[in-house]
Amino acid sequence: MDTYRRCYIKSFKHDGHLHRQWQKNWLVPDRLLLPQQAEENMIVLINNQTPITEADGSVWVSRVPAVSFFLPGKWYNVVAMMEDFGIRYYCNLASPPYLTGDVLTYIDYDLDVIRTANGDLAVVDRDEYERHKTDYRYPPIVDAKVGQGLREVTQRIRAGEPPFEDEIVLRYYEAWANRPDREEEGPA
Repeated sequence: MDTYRRCYIKSFKHDGHLHRQWQKNWLVPDRLLLPQQAEENMIVLINNQTPITEADGSVWVSRVPAVSFFLPGKWYNVVAMMEDFGIRYYCNLASPPYLTGDVLTYIDYDLDVIRTANGDLAVVDRDEYERHKTDYRYPPIVDAKVGQGLREVTQRIRAGEPPFEDEIVLRYYEAWANRPDREEEGPA
C-alpha cells in the first residue's frame, strides 16, 4: 500500500538561524505523484491545521489546508492554500529544497510572489529582501539565483504551468484526505 509519510518542513535564514517550522506535513509517495510533478521530481507535501513554530519559539496553527510543491534545483517553492474563496498560491523565493529522512529544509530569502484565487499577481517583501541582502551579505550568486527564481515562478504563474492548477491541488488534497489508512489523530 502507498503510505503518506509524516515530514517536518524547516526554513532557515541565510545566516543559518531557524526561520519557521511546519510540524505536521504528509509527503505524497512518489508512486502517487501525477505525471506533471513526477516529471520534474517535485516533492509534494500536504497539511491541514499544522502547528507552526516561529524563530522566537511562538507557535500558531495554520487555518487552511495546503499543498506544497518543492522543485529540486529551483530557487522557489509553492504553497497552494485552499481558502474559502478559492486557492491562493504563496511562492517563497528560497534555496532549492533538501529532503533527508523526514525533514525538508530550505533557506528563505524573504521575497514572495502571491497569486490570488482570482489570478492577480503580486511580488511582496522587496524591502525585507533588500534589508537582509545587506544584513546577511548575500553573495552576488545568491542575488542572481533569487532573481532567476523570481522570473521563473512568475513565468510559470502567467502560463498556468504546474503546479499552478487548482484541479491538481484539489486532487492531491482529496486523495490524501480520503486515504484508507488515515490516522485517527485529527487534522494533520
